[in-house]
Amino acid sequence: MTDPSKAVFLSYASQDAAAARRICEALRAAGIEVWFDQSELRGGDLWDQKIRLQIRDCALFIPIISVNTASRLEGYFRLEWKLAVDRSHLMAAEKPFLLPVVVDGTQDANAHVPDKFREVQWVRLSAGDTPPAFAERVSRLLSLEQTAPADVSSRATAAPLIAAAPSRAPTARSRAQRLPLLIAAVAVIGVGYLALDKFVLSKRPTAGVQTAAPTAASVGARSTIPEKSIAVLPFVDMSEKKDQEYFSDGLSEELIEHLARSPELRVIARTSSFSFKGKADDVPTIAHKLNVAIILEGSVRKSGNELRITTQLIRASDGSHIWSQTYERTLDDIFRVQDEIAATVAHALQVALNEPAARSRAVNMDAYNLVLKGNYNARLHTKAGRNSAIAFYQDAIKLDPEYALAWASLGSETIACGCNPNDPSSTKGLEYLKQALQVDPNLAIAHSSLGWYYFQTAPGYAANWRQARNEFRRAVELDPNDFRSKAQIAFMEQGIHGDYDAKISNLRKVILNDPLDTSALWHLAFSLYLANHLEASLTAYKELSQLQPAFPNLNHDIAWLYLFLGRPSEALAAAEKEPDEDERLIVLAATYWALGRRTDSDTSVQILEKKFSAEDADEIAGVHAFRGERDLAFHWLDRMYSEQQGAAWEICCSPTYANLRRDPRYDALLVKFGFDQWKRDRDTD
Repeated sequence: MTDPSKAVFLSYASQDAAAARRICEALRAAGIEVWFDQSELRGGDLWDQKIRLQIRDCALFIPIISVNTASRLEGYFRLEWKLAVDRSHLMAAEKPFLLPVVVDGTQDANAHVPDKFREVQWVRLSAGDTPPAFAERVSRLLSLEQTAPADVSSRATAAPLIAAAPSRAPTARSRAQRLPLLIAAVAVIGVGYLALDKFVLSKRPTAGVQTAAPTAASVGARSTIPEKSIAVLPFVDMSEKKDQEYFSDGLSEELIEHLARSPELRVIARTSSFSFKGKADDVPTIAHKLNVAIILEGSVRKSGNELRITTQLIRASDGSHIWSQTYERTLDDIFRVQDEIAATVAHALQVALNEPAARSRAVNMDAYNLVLKGNYNARLHTKAGRNSAIAFYQDAIKLDPEYALAWASLGSETIACGCNPNDPSSTKGLEYLKQALQVDPNLAIAHSSLGWYYFQTAPGYAANWRQARNEFRRAVELDPNDFRSKAQIAFMEQGIHGDYDAKISNLRKVILNDPLDTSALWHLAFSLYLANHLEASLTAYKELSQLQPAFPNLNHDIAWLYLFLGRPSEALAAAEKEPDEDERLIVLAATYWALGRRTDSDTSVQILEKKFSAEDADEIAGVHAFRGERDLAFHWLDRMYSEQQGAAWEICCSPTYANLRRDPRYDALLVKFGFDQWKRDRDTD
């Protein structure tokens, strides 16, 4: 108890003493001082005074939450919680103090905790099992407590302390709607963003949900830290009611877009920069994970039409401040202050910014505010969030019918509600995207979104690829840094015929500027797999598993990769860990076959065909092809065509279908899907 300013106080119900002890021992083993009272008989004035003093003086207060605390509506731990909450009311919002830990399956709604606990996200340590990462995080928080300047609003501590476990993305019913997933990118254009993954109701998650830092491998994407490289962290909402986060996020996104206009400056994309939101990583740690030399962080206080924006530019190597500034403005000045901040940062870093595209018209500021709210809700990736986003975009258009970005955002979000060519939402969303381009023919994100629509959502398989490619090309003309569209063009022009070099090269550029974008990393891993660079693909998949262990269908993909590496035992281990039943059955059927377990393979196929024929015809065909059952494979591919299921392009390039390619029916099938006409179109352009 020698240094209260570095001590952690553990508060727990007596029934949770064993879990608390494990947490205490792990923290003490890491050199952290812990106040952990183990008295069996709690009470008495001296004991009470001691506890009150410790809560008054400790640096971090860790309440242990469980079914035991939920069931006990009275208890001394509740007094400890109240004392900690009372102390927190005297602290600045950005000061880290409360760090709730759940030691069982207790959910937020049933926890019976003070409201103040709900203002920060919780960490879960089952039965008190404490990994080194938690002790490291506590240590960093204690270091922040000692070193953060009193007058600086620290991004790392103002947000919730510990990120909650990532949620799964909505489940798709078709592999066709989840394989071409470069569209899991987030694009920032003008006064908002358009999440291109809105076109895919996918088992793949949206980018930006990670649980670990990238490894040194980074499948070739990491390099020495460029001196002129920067990450813009999400600005902190310092408004009185804490209800302007959508606005502070929007400002951060705009600054990323502004700074990306510099050809000399490497700017980390939103997906990776925002992955630290709600986490307690300090500036050097963030800079190391993102491989940048400079961090821009700040805060926004918005009250009505009044803005107070505080910014600071930090050199990651030593934590020194290169520049800081506070701007007192009104909402009407928001675009000018964005330009001013970007220009000042560019000057401080001695880089040039290309001139932005001239705004053709003034933007209605109320409509702008509604688009930011729509963006914020869209990023929740929930049905309720999507519906709210659509409503906000519609309201923005009512206020400003000539607001192209609002039309494009509405189109994207509306198509996401359909995600198949027969759904009315897809047709309606297409009309909205066309309206966006009617208002502003040079809106790059609308062209890119149309490209994804024609490639992914529109009926006719390859018949719409010419339109898709033309839209991608126009998007790249308007935004030369759109490497995702470049990668998709490369795939359509060369990859479909087996040449993946250009696609892989552009994906590596995406990852260089967005190193924590798990969607891009998945695409790189899958492209390497298709290109038969199997060991490189395995490296990428392993890094993906470190970044996001729960990435949907990750074990399915790795199992197939192990099969083609000739390692069926490892394929089986991966397949058995796949949580989605249909994906697990698919790869188990193939793996059992490779292991000579024919009866088990047959059983898996029978269950697969009985339960999932309506959405997995292409993958059922792939299993039969792998097993050498060509007649059955072509039967299921014909069904796939008639029902417009599946990812037709995968037939051209996936090794799963290799056993079919010498069969005369294979070429006839490609003609049916339109790939022969696509090849002729490509060759004559």
